[in-house]
Amino acid sequence: MLNIPEAVHQRYQRLKSELNHHNHAYYVLDDPSIPDSEYDRLMRELQDIEQQYSELRTPDSPSQRVGGVALDSFSQVKHEVPMLSLDNAFSDQEMSDFDRRIKDRINLESSQHLAYACEPKLDGVAVSLIYEQGLLMRGATRGDGSVGEDITANVRTIKSIPLRLRGDDFPELLEVRGEIYMPREGFNEFNTKARETGDKPFVNPRNAAAGSLRQLDSKITATRPLEMCAYSVGQYQGSQKPDSHFAMLRMLGTLGFKINQHIKQVEGIDACEDYYQQLASLRDQLDYDIDGIVYKVNDFKLQERLGFVAKAPRWAIARKFPAQEEMTRLLDVEFQVGRTGAVTPVARLEPVFVGGVTVGNATLHNADEINRLGVCVGDTVIVRRAGDVIPQIVKAVLEKRPQGAQPIIFPERCPVCQSSVKRTEGEAVARCTGGLFCGAQTKEAIKHYASRKAMDIDGLGDKLVDALVDHDLIYSVADLYELKLEKLINLERMAQKSAENLLNSIEASKQTTLPKFLFSLGIREVGEATAQTLANNFGTLDTVIAATAEQLLEVEDVGPIVARHIVDFFRNPDNLSIVEALRKSGVQWKDIDQTAQALPLKGQTWVLTGTLETMSRAEAKDRLQQFGAKVAGSVSAKTHAVVAGPSAGSKLNKAQALDIQVLTEQSLIDFLDNL
Repeated sequence: MLNIPEAVHQRYQRLKSELNHHNHAYYVLDDPSIPDSEYDRLMRELQDIEQQYSELRTPDSPSQRVGGVALDSFSQVKHEVPMLSLDNAFSDQEMSDFDRRIKDRINLESSQHLAYACEPKLDGVAVSLIYEQGLLMRGATRGDGSVGEDITANVRTIKSIPLRLRGDDFPELLEVRGEIYMPREGFNEFNTKARETGDKPFVNPRNAAAGSLRQLDSKITATRPLEMCAYSVGQYQGSQKPDSHFAMLRMLGTLGFKINQHIKQVEGIDACEDYYQQLASLRDQLDYDIDGIVYKVNDFKLQERLGFVAKAPRWAIARKFPAQEEMTRLLDVEFQVGRTGAVTPVARLEPVFVGGVTVGNATLHNADEINRLGVCVGDTVIVRRAGDVIPQIVKAVLEKRPQGAQPIIFPERCPVCQSSVKRTEGEAVARCTGGLFCGAQTKEAIKHYASRKAMDIDGLGDKLVDALVDHDLIYSVADLYELKLEKLINLERMAQKSAENLLNSIEASKQTTLPKFLFSLGIREVGEATAQTLANNFGTLDTVIAATAEQLLEVEDVGPIVARHIVDFFRNPDNLSIVEALRKSGVQWKDIDQTAQALPLKGQTWVLTGTLETMSRAEAKDRLQQFGAKVAGSVSAKTHAVVAGPSAGSKLNKAQALDIQVLTEQSLIDFLDNL
């Protein structure tokens, strides 16, 4: 800075300020204050100064939206506050039920009105933006809600996303969540150019947005006409948080974010319906795609009282627009087999454009659905994209049925391994009984076995699993431990170093824990928590294998259906042979001591919140569960203790309000080490 003339420094800062102001006016407010030629002149002047005095260039400079060096791949990032999905409603009755459930939970009279924030549900890609001291530090995709991909370089190129928050009254740490989308006009222009140049056009704006954000070269993303609307916050530290969702959106607008102009606060469920009808009538006139309306209880205190169920908040719901329908012809039906053996009929259709995409396949769900529809191969059928996502056959147009239409016969034997197909009483799904022996189940079983929460085999992605099975290099999960370097390097795009890394990762996976091994087997209905509970209660794999349904029912969280799945799995000789092959290959773990002293935390519920710096959340959860504790996602009066790291929020506040013991991460480590 010492070599930069003061006049140049001042001019540079003024140019940054002016250009950021004009970007906000143009891309957020849709109200440009200068002509393009003047904007271009200011930008060139800024770039000239940065070229001469490169040390002036900062990450929030308007010049930094052009994209940088291409990445080899995206790194993963963990969302400290999970990005939850929403439950859906498809009718007025389901909306009324939603409103009633909320009133019942907070003891509100049915005649009283709740305040709701209403906003269009943009059909794009959900993202998380982290700002520290007002500067954009990270952008990430939603991913699975817990872990997403780092797309910071790409989101920096989107001009409606501020690189620096406006003003000086903002939280020290702010996580803004929103939807990145491609407006219809930009989408149409992009596809027109793509056709002119012989490139492949995008099918719809949502695919265009998703494809643009997943470019490893951010310079490509910078050429795409993307926008973002903010719709909520995650982390929030360092200042007083607004008391309602609507007030939060207004605050985000003052900080420089684009907020949808159609958001509205209403009173009562009838007003929500009025809003829905209004937006439905405007849907085709908007410059962007929406697939429904999101309704949120406006008051943050009420949101906290209502809490969450599974992976969705109780205080919000997405009312989807009616699915779009078209007629086409059913050409054939194929039966596919999934990881758990579910045999699913898939309709092969004469391609038809429905809901923005060309549909060639549709689900027929199960034998009951086929019988209900009375559909035959050769029929003209009505196809609908249910919830604008999954294509399905709604009905057969019987007056158009041709002569020679063929009834659909559900197979009695697996179309892949020829094992019998059975349907358990009370279930709609028919399943192949071949277990891990079934070739159709092999790929999905291996992918699950290698996943992060199971055996965590780094480098064994979906495409590689497909290639290994397709080239007859593996037939089951046990064959992973027989792979040789010379075979791997013959696969397409498999360099020697990558092959060596994969083999090292496979070798490392031999050292595991009993809960992870049980989870990795992919037994129906046995998730991480159930696998941990089984391991804690039985201690060894052999006792789990030998357990009767009655013994399993004595285990907490194991009901009749799960018990039956476990017994059936270990009574299958093919499954047992694969388990034995895994053990012979060297897969091993420590048995769990069943004495009371070995499970000193049994019966206790713990909660983890905030950022853990020495160990990951997963490691802390594993260690607590190994001592018998249950690790929950929310704080209640039954919570025994809360472990709070930096950035802990509402869970910590609730724990303190309930006078629940709170430990730091180091306190937890010391506590566990002394057990």
